[in-house]
Amino acid sequence: MAIYRERVLPRIINFACGMKTSNPLRERVCEGLHGRVVEIGFGSGLNVPFYPDSVTSVSAVEPADLAWKIAQKRLSASKIDVERAGLDGQSLPFEDDTFDAAVSTWTLCTIPDANAALLEVRRVLKPGGTLHFVEHGLAPDEKVQKWQNRLNGLQMKVFGGCNLNRPIVSLITDAGFMIKDVDVFYEKGAPKTVAADSLGVAVK
Repeated sequence: MAIYRERVLPRIINFACGMKTSNPLRERVCEGLHGRVVEIGFGSGLNVPFYPDSVTSVSAVEPADLAWKIAQKRLSASKIDVERAGLDGQSLPFEDDTFDAAVSTWTLCTIPDANAALLEVRRVLKPGGTLHFVEHGLAPDEKVQKWQNRLNGLQMKVFGGCNLNRPIVSLITDAGFMIKDVDVFYEKGAPKTVAADSLGVAVK
């Protein structure tokens, strides 16, 4: 399983999350980012092309060495300074009130303790700092929820701990954030069980 998780899964995620249909969502998430940014679940750097010029630096938190290696081509094409500054979103190696904004795209589904990660993100954000997110999670429809619950165990085994049924907005507010705006929808071109997205901005 270690070989699959370390050598195969990052390539699968890079392919699946790198579909062009996701680009408009990444662009929306990155709108309004500025100053110092921390991105949890940086992956292979798929958000890098969408960082606005107002971003001065990005601290990337990413546990997978292969994903970071894949990201290098995108990083070399970017003018923004990006450093790999951490491995675990549940324990961020930064001082309190460090960042102007945080980014999380399709990450909270997989972090073992999403609440711990969100509390850490809130801790390292400056007062008034913003969390920009798009995450798949628990669907708004009961019928879809039932299928998500049935398939969640299999999903976690195949996709490295990815959960289908986490209540994303509730997790964010439970961590002490205030939702500034959020859009809940089914992403086109994918089964509803994996495509129930929440996209928005939350404020510390």
